[in-house]
Amino acid sequence: MQIRDLPYSDPGDPDVRSGPRFLFWLGRSQLGGQLKSLCWGLLHHCAIAGLPLAVGLAVQAVIDRSGRDLAFAGVLLAVLGVFIAVGDTMLHRTAVTNWITAAARVQQLLARRTAELGSALTRRVAAGEVVAVSTGDVEKIGWFVEALSRFLAAATALVLICVGLVFYLPSLGVLVAVATPALALAVLPLLPRATRRADLQREKAGRATELASDTVAGLRVLRGIGGEELFLGRYRRASQEVREAAVRSARMWAVISAIQVFLPGVLLISLVWYGATLARDGRIDVGQLVTVYSAATLMLFPLRNVEEIAMAYSFSRPSAQRAVRVLSLRRTTRPPTADGAVPRGDLYDPVTGLMAPEGLFTAVVCGDPDEAGRLAERLGGHAEPDEASGADDASAQVPSVLLGGVPLDELPLDSARSAVLVQDKDPVLLSGTLRELLDVPSSGGVTAEDALAAARCGDVLDALAQASAETDGDPMNTRITERGRSLSGGQRQRLALARSLVTDPEALVLDEPTSAVDSHTEARVAAGIEQLRRGRTTVAFASSPLLLDLADRVVLLHGGTVVAVGTHRELLRDEPRYRAVVTRDTETEAAAQAAQDGLTAVDGLRPGRAVEEIEETA
Repeated sequence: MQIRDLPYSDPGDPDVRSGPRFLFWLGRSQLGGQLKSLCWGLLHHCAIAGLPLAVGLAVQAVIDRSGRDLAFAGVLLAVLGVFIAVGDTMLHRTAVTNWITAAARVQQLLARRTAELGSALTRRVAAGEVVAVSTGDVEKIGWFVEALSRFLAAATALVLICVGLVFYLPSLGVLVAVATPALALAVLPLLPRATRRADLQREKAGRATELASDTVAGLRVLRGIGGEELFLGRYRRASQEVREAAVRSARMWAVISAIQVFLPGVLLISLVWYGATLARDGRIDVGQLVTVYSAATLMLFPLRNVEEIAMAYSFSRPSAQRAVRVLSLRRTTRPPTADGAVPRGDLYDPVTGLMAPEGLFTAVVCGDPDEAGRLAERLGGHAEPDEASGADDASAQVPSVLLGGVPLDELPLDSARSAVLVQDKDPVLLSGTLRELLDVPSSGGVTAEDALAAARCGDVLDALAQASAETDGDPMNTRITERGRSLSGGQRQRLALARSLVTDPEALVLDEPTSAVDSHTEARVAAGIEQLRRGRTTVAFASSPLLLDLADRVVLLHGGTVVAVGTHRELLRDEPRYRAVVTRDTETEAAAQAAQDGLTAVDGLRPGRAVEEIEETA
């Protein structure tokens, strides 16, 4: 895999049983790149290891006054120099390629899982953690994959050098061969502590990232309540905790680095002392001593890869574990069994009993906004764990919503998204031109002009035309800033509504689509939705009488179940709980609840007067 071939057509199905297993799967998935890096690494390290032999031959040739041997040593040095240059260049190139392609694979996996889960992702994993995984953690995972091949090349080169020295000069080669594994494994007792400190640092850094992300997201609210200094103080404390954890982790790695400098130094001193004794006694040649000493010195380069792979694994393991927590989430525990055809029919939620008949405009009134938001997402096929069971994973799911009798969970993801589209109460506008904003997958039955007209975006188009940098002032080519910050809340909401209307899904679910506009505009927008979606299944969560009066049927949810169905005027007349939500009449709501629960007295009323009080209040 080359960088120019990115992105992957299929990043694969990762092993998410644990962080180490995920790292192993990632390395195995890039076996070709790992083998290339290994081969170039072997060429590089073995060429470096050959330098002492050439130097030893040159020294011995000078002692023996042999011009032919000296020339041979010079040619060998030149060839080894070429091998070192080529090997180092290609090793760096293939290693960096492994790093980038591994990071790209992880990013694609995360993007795929994010698209699959949709808004359910941030209910299962903190938004800050998702940001941390998709940025810093991806880099650290790629670092381990890149360091792995270089470590394998270095370890293989160390084995070859030790074996070669044993055959070349057993008296000194055995000493080097015995000492090298001890040098490589000397830091193993310290690695668990270093890993724990690295894990603690990553955990604290993740918390600080989550706190920063949440603070930035709620900055406008914080300013409104004067809570900026409070959250700033929290972030300062979290930042200091990260700094202290990083210093403690760095101290441990400094100790490991010092050991890997000290012990090889002891080996070299011992080797020189013992080798000089052997040379003085005439048991070895000076050239042989130079060869073995040079080889032992150059072995320090591959030994550094041992420290690097230990550090890379210590930092990448918690990163991989966090990536696994995201990648292990599933839209549903049941694999798709239905074909890819988009079903038609009634939209039904078996949990609440909500029925949205095909081709009708159904409005849903719910006194709890959070409950309404969860139901809207469930209608879109965003499966979630059963909160009542206390499960924190996808193993215990609520029953799937049915469209035309077909569970959305059993549809392929693309078909489910095409069948039901959900627009939440706080839609996001991506940066780009208005034309790009409305260029979304659609049935083709609704044009951008019709959708903008239905959403009553005339004033928005005028504002964009005035802000256009082009002479013709075409609002479709005007760029919209990130999240539409240059627009008002009502303008952003109507543009998002137009984008949803353009898709023309089989069933459209709108959560408070007119909450940010004035009553005059709200009436016009509601009429536009009703006209454009006539004959198509539409569900709108709202409490505005202007929108409710245009719906074909209105459903009242109370306590998580459907308690009343009818038109707006019928429910307003006959259902006190509906009246309490729509008219914001809290006293009536309390009295209605008291009557529903069979209470005998409400606020001092004598027994039997609760229902009469409700009727009088109505």
